[in-house]
Amino acid sequence: MKIAIAGTGYVGLVTGVCLAEVGHENVVCVDIDDKKIERMKLGECPIYEDGLEELMIKNYKLGRIDYTSDYKKAYEDVDVILIAVGTPERSDGSANLDYIKEVSKQIAQTVTKDTLVVIKSTVPIGTNEEIEAYINKNLKNDVRVELASNPEFLSQGSAVNDTLNASRIVIGVESDWARELLEEIYRPFNQPIIVTNRNSAEMIKYASNDFLALKISFMNDIANLCEIVGANVEDVALGMSYDDRIGSKFLKAGIGYGGSCFPKDTKALHWLSSHNGYELKTVKAAIEVNENQKLRLIRKASKLVENFKGMKVAVLGLTFKPDTDDIREAPSIPNIQYLIEREANVTVYDPVGTQNTKKIFGDSIFYANSIDEAIMDAEICFVMTEWKEIVNYDISKYKKNMKRPLVFDGRNCYKIDDMKKLGIEYYSIGR
Repeated sequence: MKIAIAGTGYVGLVTGVCLAEVGHENVVCVDIDDKKIERMKLGECPIYEDGLEELMIKNYKLGRIDYTSDYKKAYEDVDVILIAVGTPERSDGSANLDYIKEVSKQIAQTVTKDTLVVIKSTVPIGTNEEIEAYINKNLKNDVRVELASNPEFLSQGSAVNDTLNASRIVIGVESDWARELLEEIYRPFNQPIIVTNRNSAEMIKYASNDFLALKISFMNDIANLCEIVGANVEDVALGMSYDDRIGSKFLKAGIGYGGSCFPKDTKALHWLSSHNGYELKTVKAAIEVNENQKLRLIRKASKLVENFKGMKVAVLGLTFKPDTDDIREAPSIPNIQYLIEREANVTVYDPVGTQNTKKIFGDSIFYANSIDEAIMDAEICFVMTEWKEIVNYDISKYKKNMKRPLVFDGRNCYKIDDMKKLGIEYYSIGR
C-alpha cells in the first residue's frame, strides 16, 4: 500500500516514521519547504523529539520512507493520503483550516486513482464532510475520493512511544471500504481500534484534550484555594489519585498548560459550541482559569518586590513542558513580557528552548548556558518548566549564587522544608 502524508510537523513526521517502522514500505512525507526536505533526507530531524531522528535515519536507509516537496508526484498514485498540517487558532478562537483546504485543492487536482483521504489534524466537527464535498467538486480525474477521520493522541516529548504504543486508535468512517483500508494500515500496531462515524471521531479528539485541560485547570483552582485555607495541594492530589475513577495523571498543580494543543483546542471547541448556540461552561471555565494561572507567580512576586526596574531576574525553563523545544503558549512567555515591560534585566535558561525563544524576544533578554550562569547575582528567580536538571539542581546554589535567594517555583520542583533549612525565600503553587 502506498501512503502519503501531507505535513512534516509533530503529527505528520512522527506518523510517517512510525508507519515505516512497523513495516509499511511505501511511505512518503510531503512538505512545501525544500530546505526542510533536504535536511530530513540527510537524517536531520526538524523537531526536538526523543527517538525520532534515529528512526528517521533507519527507515530512510531501508527505503521504507521518503521525503519530498513534489506533491503532484506524491499524491497521483497513492492509496491513502493522511493530512497532518496545522490548524492554528484564529483571533476569535476558531480553527484556521486554510492549510487543510490548500492540501485538499492539491489532492483534487492530482489524484489519478481511487484514494482515501484521512484527516489526522485536529479539526472542527463536520470538517471531513466539508472537505470531501470540496475535493469531489473539484476533482480533475474521474476517481473515487472519500474522507475519513483519524485523530492523533500523541504528546510532545513522548510522541514516538505514544504512536507505537497508543492506548487506542480512533477511525471515523462512512463506508466499509474506508474502514478496511485503515484497519489494514494499523494492523501492525496491534492496538485497539475504535470505529465511529466521522463526526464522532472528530469530537473524540476535542473531548479528550479538553477534558485533560479541564482536569489541569481544576487542580490549579484547588491549589489556589489550598493556599488560602492552609492545605497542601500535593497531599490533596495524592489522596485523590487513589480513586480509580480519578486516577493520578494531570493532577499536578502549576502555572497552567501551554503547547500547541490544549490552548487551541479548548478555544476551538468553546467557539464551536457558541457558534451553534450552546455554551460549554466547563470548557469556558478551564480557559479562564488557565489564563489567570499563567501570571499567578508574578503577581505573588509583585507583592514582595516593589519595583522590577533594573533588577536581575532569572527565568529557568522556557518550553511549555520538559522534553520538547516547543514554546507555543508557554507560561514563560507572558511572564517574560511582563518583566520586560517593567524594565527588569531578564536572564533565561532552557536546555533546548533558547533558539525558539530568541525568535520572540531577540536581544531584549539575556540567554544563559547553564542554571549557574542564569541565577548568578540574580535578585529573584522564577521556575517555569520542570526540566530534570532544574528539579535535580543543587538547591544550595540558590543561596550561594543569588544576590537575594528569592525563588518562585511554578512547578513545585523542590521541597519546602529543604529550601527553608537553607534560608531560601521560597514560594510555590498550592503549598
